[in-house]
Amino acid sequence: MNTTESVLDHHLETFGEQDIEGIMEDYTDESVVVTNMGTFRGLEEIEGLFENLFSEFSAPEASITMDQQLVEGEFGYIVWHAETPENVYEFATDTFYIPDEAIEFQTFAGKLSPKA
Repeated sequence: MNTTESVLDHHLETFGEQDIEGIMEDYTDESVVVTNMGTFRGLEEIEGLFENLFSEFSAPEASITMDQQLVEGEFGYIVWHAETPENVYEFATDTFYIPDEAIEFQTFAGKLSPKA
């Protein structure tokens, strides 16, 4: 059985590689991701979310920096900042609930500013 830390590490690695198939291994049809852009339920909606994110973060000048990573029991927490051609993510955080081998519930919050 995967631990919370190994699922979170896999998630971060596949996000960095923009590996849509790999990142979707971390979710199930029952998974829910809540963001300021809406709530995404199930594999199809979550895959659409990541396709949009990968599109934004695929630019060569895009950068993302991990500021903090914490695992406590079944919960993972990250703080990060980033810049893409479209946005500056001044402060961003994700919280993950990983009770078994997949992310069951995830939240995102951040202060981002669109570039003019």
